[in-house]
Amino acid sequence: MNQGTKRSIFRWIHLIFSIPILGYIYSPFERLPDYAPATRFVFLPVMVITGLWMWKGHVLRRLIRRDRHSDCYV
Repeated sequence: MNQGTKRSIFRWIHLIFSIPILGYIYSPFERLPDYAPATRFVFLPVMVITGLWMWKGHVLRRLIRRDRHSDCYV
């Protein structure tokens, strides 16, 4: 799978998981306790992880690749 396809998948995951967070922000105060656990422990972490991966994923991939190659020569 090429990098463009991976980035597109992460972008769609990021957008889809942002919809419930918008619903949490704009919902009435009486309904907030119903959405709070799912928003805190599922939707927000997934959005943060996909956002960071899209922003700095190239650095992480480079570090992973460098560590893998350095172990081969030890």
